[in-house]
Amino acid sequence: MADLLHPHQRLVVMPDDGGRTVVELIDAASEQLRLKQFKLQSEAIEQALQRARQRGVRVRVMLNPHTSGGDRCNDEADVRLQAAGIETAWTSEAFPVTHEKSMVIDGHSALIATFNLADKYFTETRDYGIVTQNATVVAQVIAGFEADWNRQFFVPELDVGLVWSSAHSRGQMARIIDAATSTLWIQHPKFVDSVILERIICARDRGVKVRVLCGGKHGISDCDIYDTFSSLRIMQRFGVKVRRQKHLKLHAKLILVDGRYAQTGSMNIDRSAFDLRRELGIESDCPDVVQRLRRVFQADWDEAKKYAAPDPLDPSMHEAGELPPDPQFIHD
Repeated sequence: MADLLHPHQRLVVMPDDGGRTVVELIDAASEQLRLKQFKLQSEAIEQALQRARQRGVRVRVMLNPHTSGGDRCNDEADVRLQAAGIETAWTSEAFPVTHEKSMVIDGHSALIATFNLADKYFTETRDYGIVTQNATVVAQVIAGFEADWNRQFFVPELDVGLVWSSAHSRGQMARIIDAATSTLWIQHPKFVDSVILERIICARDRGVKVRVLCGGKHGISDCDIYDTFSSLRIMQRFGVKVRRQKHLKLHAKLILVDGRYAQTGSMNIDRSAFDLRRELGIESDCPDVVQRLRRVFQADWDEAKKYAAPDPLDPSMHEAGELPPDPQFIHD
């Protein structure tokens, strides 16, 4: 594994840091903002974008037109932004869904996040974002934005610490799991990929202590329940410790390797996230970032309870101990 040595990173944790951290990033822009987002449902964020436009910043916003279930949750925001003179576009038709959550400020800083820019994700969910000032990383996020904006093909570089779908994200996730020698902490809601499942089991087989924080059924679509429950049950059989997070809705996507290396971003452990959608993640060995991630994960682990996933073929057991259903909280 390459030693990234990224000192110019800082971590954003939701709901601890709140939507104000994103507003502050937008308010700091003086020249240009590039925003690519799966879901925009926050008046505070829209107002910050409008303020940026009013002070002369060129603001471009790319919004995903519809979820995999057909929900057009961004239509109203798109209308309001256009009325405010902000340039908007739907995300590239090359992907059935753009799940990426990124923002570039003036070409010198980029936010790569697991959270949507929606009030629910600022207040109710466990989520992460990394703000980076690494020039090479920022340049590649810009290149990805410009390619999608202009409907051009984009070939990302594989060695700058970014994780792109549908380019090579499965391989990068497998690579960091393979690098674990002592501990592997995973905080993900969905487990729908046999390659990553096998890599996790291999880590446990070579003596790595593996912890998995999942969200149970909450937010998992009917078609993904079978794989997710089965994967959790298989991991437990191989000695993986599994707990269900309930004090916050679990929306984060995090892998921590040996307490010193992290990967987070928009992609679920999901075949379509790896192979079909536009997704973006980032890796970090920045001590401040990794140490805070460890503290948050440990606190969430301590709050969580041991979880035995039910038989996926026994629907009568699927609701046991679950959070109340939320039709607006689905892991796409």
